[in-house]
This record gives sequence, C-alpha cells and structure tokens, in this order.
Amino acid sequence: MWRQEVCTKVRKVSGCPRRRGASDTPDLMSTWQPDNVRDSADRVSTIISRMPGDFVVTTSLKSLLFDNTIAGDPALVHAEGEALRCLACGHRCLIKPDRAGVCRVRFNRGGELRVPGGYVAGLQIDPIEKKPFYHAFPGRDALSFGMLGCDFHCGYCQNWVTSQALRDDQAISLPKFCSPVQLAELAVEHRTPVVVSTYNEPLITSEWAVEVFREAKKRGLTCGYVSNGNGTPEVLRFIRPWVDLYKVDLKGFDDKHYRELGGVLSNVLRTIEELVSMGFWVEIVTLIVPGFNDSDEELTQIARFLAGVSREMPWHVTAFHPDYKMTDYERTGARTLLRAYDIGKAAGLHHVYPGNLHGGVGDRENTYCPSCHTMVIRRTGFQVLENRMNSPGHCPDCGGRIAGVWEACAPTKSQGAGFPIPVRV
Repeated sequence: MWRQEVCTKVRKVSGCPRRRGASDTPDLMSTWQPDNVRDSADRVSTIISRMPGDFVVTTSLKSLLFDNTIAGDPALVHAEGEALRCLACGHRCLIKPDRAGVCRVRFNRGGELRVPGGYVAGLQIDPIEKKPFYHAFPGRDALSFGMLGCDFHCGYCQNWVTSQALRDDQAISLPKFCSPVQLAELAVEHRTPVVVSTYNEPLITSEWAVEVFREAKKRGLTCGYVSNGNGTPEVLRFIRPWVDLYKVDLKGFDDKHYRELGGVLSNVLRTIEELVSMGFWVEIVTLIVPGFNDSDEELTQIARFLAGVSREMPWHVTAFHPDYKMTDYERTGARTLLRAYDIGKAAGLHHVYPGNLHGGVGDRENTYCPSCHTMVIRRTGFQVLENRMNSPGHCPDCGGRIAGVWEACAPTKSQGAGFPIPVRV
C-alpha cells in the first residue's frame, strides 16, 4: 500500500520568508531554511516548509526519503557480492551496503536496492509545449510530476530545488505523498491526455514512473519523460512499454563540459540513438549558454549528429537565463538562437525551434510542412494559435507526412490556460 501520510512534528507558525528562486520551480510551497541548518549527502537536512492552513512540517529530508521507498526492479539491478550494481542511469553505480548512488536517492539497504516511490515533489498542469513537445498533442496540457534527485549537477539547472535536494544546502522541497492511482485520476479530472515525469531526472525514479504510467495507460493516456538522456539499454527496455514521448536535453557536444555537469557525452549520444531505434517519439533540447556551448562549431556538431540519427527529430534551441550557480553568464539573445536555427536547417533537420524568447524569433516557433513548406501549426510561446492539421500527421495542403504523435481530433488552438497551473493530491 502506498503511504499516504508522514508522521512528523507539526507546529503553527507565520511569516516564513520566501526563498529566492522558488518561483522558478514547479508547484513548490514557500520554504525557509534557518542559518544553523546544515545539509549534504551524508548529513541530515531539516525541512521547514509552509503547508496549507499556515502549518509547518519539520522533519529530516534524508530520513523521510530513506523511510519512504520501494524496491528497485530486478531489471535495473544485479548483485556483485555485497554491493549492488544499479542500471537506472549511465553511471552504473556499484553501491555498497548502506550507501547511495551518485543520484543520492537509490541506495543499498540490507542487500536490497531501495528507490524513490510514493511521492511527488513537483506537481502541476503544464502546456505540453513547455516540456517542450511540439510534435505531440499540440495545444493540450500535460499532468507533470517530479521527484527529488538527479545524476547530474548542472550549474544552470532551472529545477535545482528538486533535482539537487540532497546535494545542495539551499535546495529544499517537501515531498507530497500520493499513489499512482491518485496521479492518474488527476490527469483524467483535468482532462490532460498526457502524463509526464519531469522536474528532476526521471531515469533514476523509473520504478515509480512505471507504476504511475501503468495506471495512466489503463485510462488511455500517453506518457512521457523529460530527461538528461544519461540512459542505459536496461532502463530503456524497462520503460519502453510505458513511455511514448521522450525529450532529451543534449547539453552540448564537448565531453569536457559534459563531465563538468556530471555526465559523459558518448552516453547521451548513444541513448538518443537507442531511443529512436526503439520507437520512442524523441525531441531534443539544447539550452544555449553564451560562452559555454554557443560556438558555430559545437552547434554544427550537434545538428549534424541529430540529422544523422533522424532528420525528422525536432531540435529545440532555447535561451539561457542566469540561474542557480551560473548567474555570471549573459542571457542568450535572439540573434544566437536564430544562428542556431540556421545551423540546424543547413544540417538538414526538418524542424528547428528557437525557444524561451516567446515572440522574439519571428515565425520560427511555427511548424512547417517539410515538403511544401506551408505553415501547419502557428505558435507563440506555450500557446498554439492555429493548428491546420486536419488529418493526423499530414500537411493540409500537400498531404506530405509530418512526423510526430498526433491526435485524431486535435484542437485547432490551445485548450488550456497557456501557463502552468499547480494542482494538489
């Protein structure tokens, strides 16, 4: 049975100040951390988070996550003596007894791999264009949930409050306990045809995602991942029956920079190739950071690699804004995004989308038929203004094929609010 509540000490307080950055994270309640609280992967952190009714819960985050876990799936672990080899991400951690993997949330307890389950840390209704998926259910919303932890430590992470929760003293967010059925029913209640695991790295919480998606599939819903792409063949096989849509953050084409972020470039490239060959619908995002990955040479390498995998795979080139530990870098301007767009098109990619500068890149947020180049879907930001596709996956003018995951009776424009809406379980 999924645990529905946590036994913690509750006390009434008021006036907790809002911590900077909370507004950039998904549906996180205002949090505050006193100066005398310390946190690291090996120490205990204290959560003090505002709750409905002005109550505050004080507990140990590390203990809370330790006590509320599920067993790792046998497909994602094998024993090597007393240690356990975790196969959920490309790090393939060898986890000794009473220790955790690099993600900090998958650990060896008494010879059993324990993994996250039974909670969400971020939960809201997002326009699917925010993921971003431009070639799947345009104009629809997606129930989006996330947990805690990540196998990377990107200095510009925009969801660092959840992804770095056991790695960074300032990253504190409160788990909200729930069941897979509750999440699937929320999607039905809010009429969202898609459920997405996002906000932290979903590969390291795949057992929980599969439990949620199993319930979502029973209700006829489509499921997706928003991921760094640091996968393994084992985890991709494990999730394949349940995951339809997969967005990969391809963070650059420089292995040295990738290692600074906590990953290995070749792992991500291999994962992208495997995702496409296995039949996932894949869209790629590259957050373009000035001075980090914005050179013509690196963007050309990315574009040529993607075109070699599939020219139909959309490439989103998105604007960076200073965040988390990279506040000394400049914002990405429209000129840089348009340069990346031109590089992608020159490499032969059919669909390149500049993002995060809504309305600032001309008509390049739109989807065009790769055969006759007519406009098929008109967008600005997270809003679909017009969808002319009257036959799923085909141009309304020439009938040419447009790759993606399309509805039979798609809305002609966005049905939702066009911005994220927090929800509760």
